[in-house]
Amino acid sequence: MLELIFILVFAATLLVTGITMMTVFAATGIALVVMFLLGMVGAVLKLLPWLIVIALGVWFFKNYVAQPRYK
Repeated sequence: MLELIFILVFAATLLVTGITMMTVFAATGIALVVMFLLGMVGAVLKLLPWLIVIALGVWFFKNYVAQPRYK
């Protein structure tokens, strides 16, 4: 799936800029940046349930388990 998105972004960039050697390099760079950003979003979405569990655990510990320290 990611390879298909990479090819589509690459082809779209070439169609917008025209096909020369410089634009092939530019299209490759733009496609890599787009794929990097999409990969980061995918990683965050994959880890989101664990982040929610950790946040709930910290909240539970702070509110119900830990004893407040009074000086």
